[in-house]
Amino acid sequence: MSLSKSTSATASASGAAASDHLIDSAYAARRLVVTLLLMTLGGSSMYVVAVVLPAVQVEFGVSRADASLPYTMMMIGFGVGGLFMGRWADRAGVHVPLMLGGVGTGLGFIAASLSGNIWWFALAHGVLMGLLGSSTTFAPLLADTSLWWNKRRGIAVAVCASGNYLAGAIWPPLAQQGIESMGWRSTYVALGLFCGIGMVLLSLLMRQRPPLLQSPVVGSVQALQSQRPFGLSLNKAQFVLCVAGVACCVAMAMPQVHIVAYCTDLGFGAARGAEMLSLMLASGIASRLISGAICDRIGGLRTLVLGSVLQGVALLLFLPFDGLVSLYIISAMFGLFQGGIVPAYAIIVREYFPAKEAGSRVGAVIMATLLGMALGGWMSGKVFDLTGSYHAAFVNGVMWNALNLSIALWLLWRVKRAGVPAA
Repeated sequence: MSLSKSTSATASASGAAASDHLIDSAYAARRLVVTLLLMTLGGSSMYVVAVVLPAVQVEFGVSRADASLPYTMMMIGFGVGGLFMGRWADRAGVHVPLMLGGVGTGLGFIAASLSGNIWWFALAHGVLMGLLGSSTTFAPLLADTSLWWNKRRGIAVAVCASGNYLAGAIWPPLAQQGIESMGWRSTYVALGLFCGIGMVLLSLLMRQRPPLLQSPVVGSVQALQSQRPFGLSLNKAQFVLCVAGVACCVAMAMPQVHIVAYCTDLGFGAARGAEMLSLMLASGIASRLISGAICDRIGGLRTLVLGSVLQGVALLLFLPFDGLVSLYIISAMFGLFQGGIVPAYAIIVREYFPAKEAGSRVGAVIMATLLGMALGGWMSGKVFDLTGSYHAAFVNGVMWNALNLSIALWLLWRVKRAGVPAA
């Protein structure tokens, strides 16, 4: 234990990579706990904005689609920021982007609380809370975690990603209580101070660079596979994964972004919708842990296929059932079914792409999933404005999910046909 600490301190001070004996070590486990906390704080803005959507719509006098704009802009900023933050982390270490993320998240909440119209409110979410803030705590941390684990990589990445859903389980009910007791603006200020300062302090514990991984022997099966994932060129394989990421998350965004507004329209109230969102995301924590264990057994690609099938089933259940009890049950099922989808992409990248490009490659795929969440959040609101109900929006989600499943099955077929194992 003392040797690990000594080696860690020396490498951190010099900016060098850690010794590979720290992979799967107690230090890696402690780092994973810090990562989980960072993900929980950084993911707050993603879910709180859905809770304030009804209040913001009323205060600014805008349509449901326009009220969804802050979420859309934040997801775009979140996704684009994740791509660049992943590259930055590959070069400078993950702690540097994380410190910026804490500052961006804190200032973003406070700036949004001072906004006088929906456009400034959306800009604070897109630039400060998304592009510069929470983007630092998702793709870079998923990639970083994958480099510290070999034997239990799937479950480690799942624990890391669970912080995002832990944020969804914790912050919506707390935000709803804050809105009811002191208004959404004061609630945003309190969240900005707590999450921003917490992220900056925790980032100081992440200064150690990950170990340098040994590259496969030139000409070996593993080397060839990492340069030709799924039998495609690197860029083509990356593009296909990105399309799949957009499709699955357009479908995923429908319940996550609009469940509070949906419950309000049904007459159940925003508080019940916030509880359903919290339940959905709490179930997602269990889903991510279970999916991580499954990844360690069957790989990321098969786990993606399984998650896509189950997410489609849950979306279909929203169509015939709209009672209060049934919505609680279906929300829990939806979270339990789809929680492992996004982390599976990080495992797929780690299995089929060069390890030295993990940060940028994971960042690109996660950017696609977040763009899908942004598109899905806005699209569902637009479909509601056009049709006057959420029924057509759920059908739209089912169709996008079918596209994701088709791509995942096609990639799995190519892998089986080639008969080449993951790198």
